[in-house]
Amino acid sequence: MDIAVDIRVGSPTFGHWVSEVLSDANHRQIYIPTGFAHGYCVTSETAIFSYKCTDFYNPATEGGIIFNDPDLNIDWPTRQPVLSTKDANYPRLKDLPHDKLPHF
Repeated sequence: MDIAVDIRVGSPTFGHWVSEVLSDANHRQIYIPTGFAHGYCVTSETAIFSYKCTDFYNPATEGGIIFNDPDLNIDWPTRQPVLSTKDANYPRLKDLPHDKLPHF
């Protein structure tokens, strides 16, 4: 399951999300434009997950939102995901400084 969240300050859809189930059976893909947060949840025993980015990976600019942010109310397929320490410690969207977020 792939999730995109609009985090562009000033956007009429700020904080809204969309999801899509991607699988070898449905052959779907999802395009997530600049200004959107991206998350995913593997629901199978194994998966090969790959994605393309608009620029080279830069750890200094990496950030995130906690997966279970109650303001976003994302309908994840699990309530007990396996998370990295980094992902488990991300803040809620409302706690991110707006000057650090993309603008609409």
